[in-house]
Amino acid sequence: MVTLAAAALTVTVASAQNLDAGKPAAKLFADGCATCHRSPRGLAKGRFSLTLAWFLKDHYATSPDSAKALAAYLVSVDEPPPRAAAKSGAKPAKSAPRPPKAVQSQ
Repeated sequence: MVTLAAAALTVTVASAQNLDAGKPAAKLFADGCATCHRSPRGLAKGRFSLTLAWFLKDHYATSPDSAKALAAYLVSVDEPPPRAAAKSGAKPAKSAPRPPKAVQSQ
């Protein structure tokens, strides 16, 4: 009976273990998000870290702590991609086409 109780307690403790605990946020992204998202850039889309953490906790993260770490990471890399014109040797971007000039009758 004691052995059975000890085994049940061990299974309960083992199943409650968070395997993501202590992992850096970049590793959390690589392990769980990179399957669908090539890059973390742009995923936060300007959201607040708190609301992003709530979303991740409800849908993707294994714990509130990993959701907070992942949200902070996504917010930290949430910046627009560099412009192609800023690269050396790149051609400047063309402006939007203008509408044709109105024809005036005489």
